[in-house]
Order: sequence, then C-alpha cells, then structure tokens
Amino acid sequence: MDRVRAQKASGASPEAGGASEEGVYAGLTLRGIGPALMSGRVGDIAVDPVKHSTWYVAAASGGVWKTTNSGTTWAPIFDGYGSYSIGCVAVDPGNHLVVWVGTGESGSQRSVGYGDGLYKSIDGGAGFSKVGLERSEHIAKVLIDPRDSNVVYVAVQGPLWNPGGDRGLYRTTDGGKTWKAVLAVSENTGVTDVAFDPRNPNVLYAAAYQRRRHVWTLIDGGPESGIYRSMDGGQSWRKINKGLPDGDKGRIGLAVSPVNRDVVYATVEAARGQSGFYRSENGGESWAKRSAYIASSPQYYQELVAGPHVFDRIYAMDTLIHVSDDGGKTFRPLGERWMTTAHCAT
Repeated sequence: MDRVRAQKASGASPEAGGASEEGVYAGLTLRGIGPALMSGRVGDIAVDPVKHSTWYVAAASGGVWKTTNSGTTWAPIFDGYGSYSIGCVAVDPGNHLVVWVGTGESGSQRSVGYGDGLYKSIDGGAGFSKVGLERSEHIAKVLIDPRDSNVVYVAVQGPLWNPGGDRGLYRTTDGGKTWKAVLAVSENTGVTDVAFDPRNPNVLYAAAYQRRRHVWTLIDGGPESGIYRSMDGGQSWRKINKGLPDGDKGRIGLAVSPVNRDVVYATVEAARGQSGFYRSENGGESWAKRSAYIASSPQYYQELVAGPHVFDRIYAMDTLIHVSDDGGKTFRPLGERWMTTAHCAT
C-alpha cells in the first residue's frame, strides 16, 4: 500500500514496480473476527446432568450457547429463533436431551431485551419448538419436576413497560402442550423465582414481583410483592410473609436447603431500609433477618443457590458472586479472578 501511494505521488505508473494496483488488493479477503458488539450479561447456566462437560449458557442479549468440552469451544444454538434475549435455560433431570429456554432477560433496566415465549428442545439443543407463553416477554426461571418430566413450572415476570400479558407462575402437566396460570397475583405483578422442597417437589415456594418501567424511572416493587407457598404441587397457594418487611417489597430470590428441607432462604429488596437476607427454619411459616446483605443491583440479580452438601452455605449471585457459610449472617466475595458479572448458575 505504501509503495502504491509513493508511486502515485511521484507520478510513476503502478505497473512500473511489476504489480498493478488491482494486483496489490487481490490478495485481500474478508474474514470474520468476532462480534462488533458484546452480548452482555450471562443470564443463566445449565449443566447436563449426565454429560457434565456439556453446558448451556443463556446470554441476556446474545442467544443460547452450548459447549460439549467444558467451555473450550462454544457454538450458538438459538440464532434462528424469535428472540436474541434469554432469561433462563434448564435441562430436564430425567432426560438430558430435553432443554427448556425462556426468552426475555429478567432484569428491569431501560435497555432490557424482551422475548417471545418459551421454547423446548428434545434433541440437546439441535432444534427448538415454541411451546407457548408468547406474551410473557420476560421469563425468569424454569423448574422441572424430577419425578415427572411432563410437569414443569415457569416463573414469568411479564411485560416490563405495560400491565397484563402472560404473568405469574405457569404449570404444564403434558410437557408444554398446555399451560395453566396456577399463581396469578394481578396484571402488574409477576413471579420472579420458584423453588421446591428437594425431597417433596409438591411443596413449592414462589416469589411475586411487582414492577413497572417508565422512561423516567423504575417502579421496582410494591405491596403485591411477597412469598407464597403451595403444599399440593401448585393447586393452591398461601402467602408466607411473617417476619418479612411489611412495607413495599421488590425483587426476592429464594432457595431451599438440600441438607435441611425445613430451612428456606430469601434475599429481599424492601423499602424503608428493611432490605436484607432472611432465613426460615419452619418451611417459610416465619422468617428472621440474618443480615442487611442484598445484591448490589437487585433488579439484575437477587438469585440464590443453596449449597448441596454443606448446611447453611449459600451462594448469592451479584456483580461478584458472594458466599455465606453461616446461613446469611455474613457474606464474602467468592474470589473469582476474571468474572465481572454473575447470574444464577444451575
């Protein structure tokens, strides 16, 4: 290139050097060098229960990615479908080839991407079919009954900028052919989390989340936010908020201890300085505040993972993942070196 410019400046013919200008460019070809824009936050991670080197990663603004070698290489598996924004991904514990994808990230920021419903794959992500909840826009979690793959619960936050739509906790008993709203609070309040007793999946806990985004503000909570419990697989529900903040509440994250099923954890965003980490020792009948810890930005995070082997160990998703070894009394950064953001890893 410099030689051609010099020849032009001196008035010499480009051909004098033995190569035409076209010949100089002939060796140049375009090749892909990666995306021009970053895809942003990772919204969820699901690990194949049979092949542990196979992971599915949901990007809040970048589709679904799959690795079969523990992250050495990745392939996009959702680019041809209706939404680039993904809220959650789940692998069926009873059939590791069945993968559920809930579209629409679960945050509440102005730049939030929305989805077009719930998808299901029966071949390990090679292909997906839409199975309903087209008006959900933001799906926060998919929970599969480990006893029966046809029974699936979906926590749907619903539209962020408007009331209505598909909103609440939905259940299918036929693998996604039909859906029923088993917990519907109002047109303004959806469900942001759902968990079950690991020894008795008929016992369910759900967190209701009242929210509304406007250009000038986020109404991040209200009197309809709270925790509900069902003892009969979602047929009926009762509020269990004794000991929780009595004012407006925002986003709530839930987890049940796999070691002691009577112990339930909740990270609660609340008004008037009452936000914090709460713990129940009686299946949610009453709660006690353990500390003031909540996620640095609850509308992004507020997700908990209870340690499967060590009692009262809890991992809290945050800008940096935090962990508690004393049931939420104290938290410390997990210590990851390179990570900048973290959402739920299931």
